[in-house]
Amino acid sequence: MDKLWAMTVFTRVADAGSFSRAAEALDMANASVTTCIRGLERELGVTLLHRDTRRLRLTEEGEVFLGHARQILQSVETAEADVQARVGALSGRLSIETPISFGHALLCPELPRFAARYPGIETSVTLTNQPHHLIERAIDVAIRMDQVEDAEFIARPIFETDYIACCSPQLAATLAPHPAKLDPHRCLGLLPEERAVSMLWRLQREGEAEVEIRPQGSLHFNTSDALVGAAAEGAGVALVLDIFARQALADGRLVQVYPDWQAGRKTFFAVTTRARLGAAKVRAFTDFLEEIMAVGQQRPSPNRAVAVRGAPRARKA
Repeated sequence: MDKLWAMTVFTRVADAGSFSRAAEALDMANASVTTCIRGLERELGVTLLHRDTRRLRLTEEGEVFLGHARQILQSVETAEADVQARVGALSGRLSIETPISFGHALLCPELPRFAARYPGIETSVTLTNQPHHLIERAIDVAIRMDQVEDAEFIARPIFETDYIACCSPQLAATLAPHPAKLDPHRCLGLLPEERAVSMLWRLQREGEAEVEIRPQGSLHFNTSDALVGAAAEGAGVALVLDIFARQALADGRLVQVYPDWQAGRKTFFAVTTRARLGAAKVRAFTDFLEEIMAVGQQRPSPNRAVAVRGAPRARKA
């Protein structure tokens, strides 16, 4: 039997906590995953996993073997990466997950350069606003805003961006001079993840009371690129991260309004698991990501804290 492959399958099942999720991540049939684990157990002469209709758990022997398997697989990956790096030829499959607007506006237009630089890497990109668990979906690198789903993940701060209010030049000329007088029915809404109510605007300026606006315009979107497009067509005022509005602002389709009011800031992180942190292809991609974001962007502190979803406090990245 191919013991290295069997170890790979076993660690994926242990990480995913499910035969079916492991099979999906490995692009295998469920029966093939089961056969592989049973063959490994026969080879070792022990039971590695207890499984029933409700859950799957490691045996004591499975826990011991999992630790060794991780070390062996990491050593093999490091050896391959070192050899490939010496000849300048990184290879393998790289799975990326990114928010939709980030992917459309920033990442996807640059990926042809990454592919040209590393032709041996097969990059797969999933654009979604409903983040998946990295381990369960075998994701190598995910782009996250402000928080991650697991305290054990490694989050590398990439850049910071501010929320700005913007609209078409024609609409801007008709707006009230103070945001407190802005009609909410002229405001476009951004829908947070799995929410039916648009994000509340909170505008602040030193020496003045905070202004809160709940958008009540006729259009509401769950992606910033759609919001920017509607605002550029004169449909209303949008509150959006400046990174997504930059091109429309540069070509004059949008103008910033109430520029002396602050509306909050977001930090973007490149997130990976500890097991994948040292992989050469992961390092190559995160370095490339920092490279493309370095032009004209505000770089966050490398010690910027990242929140853990559902956890009471933040961790440093």
